[in-house]
Amino acid sequence: MLTGNSSDVIVVGAGVVGAACAYYAARAGLTVTVVDRGPVAGGTTGAGEGNLLVSDKEPGPELELALLSGVLWQELAELLPSGIEYEAKGGLVVASGEGGMDALRAFAAGQADAGVDAREVPAGLLHELEPHLAPGLAGGFHYPQDAQVMPALAAAHLLRASAGGGSGASGASGSGGGGRGRGAVRLRLGEEVLAVLTGSSGEVRGVRTPAGELHAPNLVNAAGTWGGDLARLAGAELPVLPRRGFVLVTEPLPRVVRHKVYAADYVADVASGSAALQTSAVVEGTPAGPVLIGASRERVGFDRTLSTEVLRRLAAGATQLFPVLAGVRAIRTYAGFRPYLPDHLPAIGPDPRVPGLLHACGHEGAGIGLAPVTGQIVARCLTGAEPPLDIGPFRPERFASVTS
Repeated sequence: MLTGNSSDVIVVGAGVVGAACAYYAARAGLTVTVVDRGPVAGGTTGAGEGNLLVSDKEPGPELELALLSGVLWQELAELLPSGIEYEAKGGLVVASGEGGMDALRAFAAGQADAGVDAREVPAGLLHELEPHLAPGLAGGFHYPQDAQVMPALAAAHLLRASAGGGSGASGASGSGGGGRGRGAVRLRLGEEVLAVLTGSSGEVRGVRTPAGELHAPNLVNAAGTWGGDLARLAGAELPVLPRRGFVLVTEPLPRVVRHKVYAADYVADVASGSAALQTSAVVEGTPAGPVLIGASRERVGFDRTLSTEVLRRLAAGATQLFPVLAGVRAIRTYAGFRPYLPDHLPAIGPDPRVPGLLHACGHEGAGIGLAPVTGQIVARCLTGAEPPLDIGPFRPERFASVTS
């Protein structure tokens, strides 16, 4: 039971990553306090498209995370309400010319060796998957493992399930380790963390907010783009930077776009560390009807100024892929900030510089997809259980010599 202002762990951040950390920690029998200065999903999660992707990840540690997380999302889709809008619709990556197809073949071959289901689609068969695609494309690759959720609702339902004692299927592989159904979660929304409380040896003792002190021997940094600020409050450095992106949202439509469809250059944009503006065509339908159009990336701090140039590029890229969208109204746009780390890998796990501090941030644009496996790793670290994979590549202290 949660009593007073004490718990086993404090999670800072009520986005989907923080919610997943709370969910798996509660399932492992821990009591959790989730603190956020805003509402549930009020940051990056609320501005996300909900992509659960393996198609954009080259072989390596992040792809391993994505493959494990995809399995966990399937389990969660069975346990959580249908309102999270989980849809295993698959992805389709297309190339405009033969050079692009050669690059996609090489990329997919490496992914296949790592366990990704990547199926080449000749030009003549593209319209069987997407009838409204533009003519003249050279071909593409279909990724059946790609999926989508409604991210804000996913975060909310994870927290609701956590607050109910971490209920879930007792045989599910997503166990955080430890007992089932004994934990509990308390939400403290609208409370900014002003300080991290530490003991005589620098160990975590809790946090202070405007409402007072909260006590716990463990603190999880799931603060997204503000993860660097929280790390500094705790006495550690983590060079998290915001990377802005815009999304265009159309009026509700019949199912014009069946998969997540994007041009081959999107993969290169994801892997780039450039601060300059980059755009590539990414188009996907939603169960509710609107089509979501991205993607853009640029490092401009936390500037939310609407960029007409970005919107022009997004609209042009989308209509090149799907000419039928040229006559469709865009009813709104929104901006979000991806939490970017210099090597494009998140920071997950204990920070040896501050006993009791764990990180779960820096996922850039993959946080929604990687949230369940991140939560599972954090829960297992908290309970002393074995993580589901080698977490060495995600160690937070790897940036000790990097300055932001």
